[in-house]
Amino acid sequence: MTGTLQVVFKEPLQLIAYIVMLFNISAQLTFFSLLVIPVSAFLISRIVKNLKSQAHAAQESYGNMISYLDEALSGIKIIKAFNAVSFIKNRFHNENERYANIGRAMAKRQQLSSPVSELLGVIMVAIILLYGGHLVLSGDKNLTAPAFIAYIAIFSQVMRPAKALTDSFSGIHNGLAAGERVLELIDERTEVKDRADAKLVKSFEKNIVFNQVNFSYTKDKEILQNIDLTIEKGKIIALVGPSGGGKSTLVDLIPRFMDVTGGQILFDGIDLRDLDQDSLRDMIGVVNQESILFNDTIFNNIAFANLSASQEEVEAAARIANAHEFIVKTEQGYQTNIGDRGGKLSGGQRQRICIARAVLKNPPIMLLDEATSALDTESEKLVQDSLYKLMDNRTTVVIAHRLSTIQNADKIVVIEAGKIVEAGSHSELIQQEGLYRKLIEMQQFTD
Repeated sequence: MTGTLQVVFKEPLQLIAYIVMLFNISAQLTFFSLLVIPVSAFLISRIVKNLKSQAHAAQESYGNMISYLDEALSGIKIIKAFNAVSFIKNRFHNENERYANIGRAMAKRQQLSSPVSELLGVIMVAIILLYGGHLVLSGDKNLTAPAFIAYIAIFSQVMRPAKALTDSFSGIHNGLAAGERVLELIDERTEVKDRADAKLVKSFEKNIVFNQVNFSYTKDKEILQNIDLTIEKGKIIALVGPSGGGKSTLVDLIPRFMDVTGGQILFDGIDLRDLDQDSLRDMIGVVNQESILFNDTIFNNIAFANLSASQEEVEAAARIANAHEFIVKTEQGYQTNIGDRGGKLSGGQRQRICIARAVLKNPPIMLLDEATSALDTESEKLVQDSLYKLMDNRTTVVIAHRLSTIQNADKIVVIEAGKIVEAGSHSELIQQEGLYRKLIEMQQFTD
């Protein structure tokens, strides 16, 4: 910072002082010098101008990378659930390559600007020596030989602050060449490791069984305790209970975002830890409470990690999710860019895009977290209708916030403080007069 302030304030003042001194020695020679300097300045300015346009492109590319990185970190569960790590890495890598190419081009110009300015300085001094020598030899009374020597000595000092200013203009952009480092951040080191002999999951045939499952992030606090739960194929399981009870953690264990710390989860009779996590996640679709979308087109957000999908397949998924009608009304239809995190869309539209993404994947198992955000009546109805279509004929585990979803479930599981405290149908749990009935009476669920 100190060096920058010195260039900004000290060097221009020195430059002005030297020019005033030169005028005092010989106005004629100084005017001649000032005619030569603009030619040099013009050539240098062409280099700096190109640097400016390249810097603008570099800043844009750098901004894109930061946006991609932010999206990747905030949407890591969705990326893993859809096995889209390679898609995200490729998108980031392509932008990083663009940024690196711009950086290399800028570096070449920066390296060129310094020797060019020095060469031009030498040529300027040579021209001024010739002209000044001509004035002295011609007997010009305004410029004697001693005065000319003093003039050259002062003029040589002019070059130092002038060169410093030139170097500072090109040096402004030096911080834009660190693209390779950012790529490393996208390679998030996962805590879940596959075993060397992990089995590939090719289908889902029977059930998912939680057998005395415990989970904790630290040894002194259990998030889930002694969970026994069977999820039969084709059934809808609704998880309800107070906030912070462990519902989301239970759901996250199924696609192996984390592994259990006690007990086991069986997938068609095989411990999840013995299964290949990528092939397991191919069996699972995820729709989170928060709509995780990316700064890309609507088409690419629906065909997320499946860019081989055809236009017809994407449109069919969007129709099921009640999204096609609003998509075709956007500026460029399915090729419309939706901005950072889908900022150009409404809340209901974002949720329906996420549902369309899950429909296109067409997995046998769905993990849903119903959104609690307020939507207008029409959007609410469209989102709920698309969720019901998504759950149809699938094994579904839903963290439920709506009474209609809960009542339609085959089994309701009530979780409190990391434990299953009740399980059964809506009518059965109402008759038990336990926590579920209290939640109903307290109107904890949306009609």
